[in-house]
Amino acid sequence: MTSSFSPTRPDPEPSNRVAGPVAFLVRAVEFKELIDVADILTESFHSQEGINFWLNPLFRLGIYEDLRTRMRSLSPHYICLVAIASDPSNPAISNPAIVGTVEMGHKSPSLGPNLSSQCLYLSNLAVSANYRRQGVAAKLLHRCEEIALEWGFNELYLTCLENNQPAKQLYFHHGYRLQYIEPYWMSWLFWRPRRMLLHKHLKTTVV
Repeated sequence: MTSSFSPTRPDPEPSNRVAGPVAFLVRAVEFKELIDVADILTESFHSQEGINFWLNPLFRLGIYEDLRTRMRSLSPHYICLVAIASDPSNPAISNPAIVGTVEMGHKSPSLGPNLSSQCLYLSNLAVSANYRRQGVAAKLLHRCEEIALEWGFNELYLTCLENNQPAKQLYFHHGYRLQYIEPYWMSWLFWRPRRMLLHKHLKTTVV
C-alpha cells in the first residue's frame, strides 16, 4: 500500500457482520500487530478475485514492510492507530481483535498546489469487512483529530477517489471539505477516477 490515503472499497454489507453491541478501543499500534494491520489493508484495498487472489501475499508483504519502515522512522509526528473490538459477552469476539486502522503523518500531500509541507495527512484508513458501518472509522478519525490538536496542529488533509461514495459520505459528514480535485485529463491519462484532496480545520475542542 502506498503512503497516501487509499479509499476503502464500497463493498456491500457483509453477510457475516458481527451483530450486537461491541466496544471499540482506539490506541497506537504495537510492532507485533503490524501483520494484522497489513491483513486489513490488503483486504480493503486489493481485490480478492482473479489473479489478485494469488498476488495478495505479495501485496501483504509490501504493506507490512512499508508499515515497519514508517514505524521505525521515529518521527515525532507519525502514528498508526488501530481500533480494537472486544465483547466478553459475545463468544465470537471474546478475544480482542484489530478491526480498523489509520495512519497520520507530517508530510506534504502530493495532490494540490500551494500546500504547506508542515501539515498532517491521514492515510490508509481501513476497517475489517465484518465491522463496517459500526462507527469504527468515525472513532479512528476522532482520535486522529484529538492527537493532531495535542501536537499543536489545527489542519488535517486526506485524499480519496471521486467515485468512492461511502468514503466521501464519511468524510463530508465529519467536516472534511474539498480542497482540490485533479483535472479530468489525469483521469483519462491514468485510467482511474480523479483523486480529491479533502481538508478539515480542527476546532480547539473536538466534538
